[in-house]
Amino acid sequence: MQVPFLDLRAQHGPLERELTEAFRAIVRDAAFVGGPEVEAFEHEFAAFCHTGGAVGVASGTDALRFAYLAMGIKPGDEVITVPNTFIATTEALTQAGASVRFVDVLPDTLLMDPSQLAAAITPRTVGIVPVHLYGTPADMDPILRLAERHGLWVVEDAAQAHGATYKGRHVGTMGAMAAFSFYPGKNLGACGEAGAITSSDAGRLAFVRKLREHGQAQKYYHDIEGYNGRLDALQAAFLRIKLRRLARWNEARRSIATLYRKRLAATPDVRVVAETAESRSVYHLFVVRVPERDRVREFLQSRGIATGLHYPLPLHQQVAYRHLHLPDGAFPVTEQAAGEILSLPMFPEMTADQADRVMDALAAFFGGVRRTVVVAGSTVTATRSHAARAVAT
Repeated sequence: MQVPFLDLRAQHGPLERELTEAFRAIVRDAAFVGGPEVEAFEHEFAAFCHTGGAVGVASGTDALRFAYLAMGIKPGDEVITVPNTFIATTEALTQAGASVRFVDVLPDTLLMDPSQLAAAITPRTVGIVPVHLYGTPADMDPILRLAERHGLWVVEDAAQAHGATYKGRHVGTMGAMAAFSFYPGKNLGACGEAGAITSSDAGRLAFVRKLREHGQAQKYYHDIEGYNGRLDALQAAFLRIKLRRLARWNEARRSIATLYRKRLAATPDVRVVAETAESRSVYHLFVVRVPERDRVREFLQSRGIATGLHYPLPLHQQVAYRHLHLPDGAFPVTEQAAGEILSLPMFPEMTADQADRVMDALAAFFGGVRRTVVVAGSTVTATRSHAARAVAT
């Protein structure tokens, strides 16, 4: 049995008739950019996120860039975020004119460590961007308290967290603005590129609408220089079809995550990245930390199991940020995790048999020398064998 990392064919197969009908309707109407489909999606997505409004844009990166600009970023400003994220978080900042300051992440969740924020603030700091990575919200309360105390804004990078909650509050409602990506592999994915910004501030959302339309609120009358960042009507129509299933898909992801957690508890070499008690993750990714990560990945591949790496090289170590002159060891938690993290297959259509195959393979890799551990009050016998060495031969 092959186990893909992500199976978009399994998702789109049952939706093909609806997607095709939506395509035909848009072709018949010749309403390809903006219009009623985009407006309807914006309304429906805002309702899903329990926030005041949403603006659809061309990509998740545009969503970040436009949110930053709507917060008033100007050259010379500094914004704090984490190095354990995709580069869109920071490239959108620098392209909007700001400088990036990093803080490390927590070792259990690999999300922003709020205790490090105060030391990172300078007179030039204007905002904080917590990243809700892997589908799990960052620890928002201490972040928001510190931001309020220092007069800073908070923009949520929610690109991987559609539908996640923190202490009962929905992602996309806690910061001044939030940015979502609808890249095809996301929990809510378009059939191409798309993104959205959520906020309860109508003025900021109106500004974003201008930005995505070349700075115009009325055709050919430009208040500012803007961008071509509009959401295609076709993608909006596809997203509306998928949005109706998103809550169910998120629950399916949580069910697979529960299977993984229960069985992997008996394999102590496999450390599952935590979902905290106050958060409800939507498991865009299921990430573990393992020794000999590259050999584990090769072993799984040899058994027909695809995996991912999110992310193998922290941002501060990327060539693109060499000018920041941040040495190795600057963010030790992020750097150690980068060599250990492994994203296991995770998608709503995944079966229990597929999950079992992944876990059987991990148990085989780490099988052999017997040792006893205590998991949730029960004694579990775990094994470790020579499978790790066998992978290299």
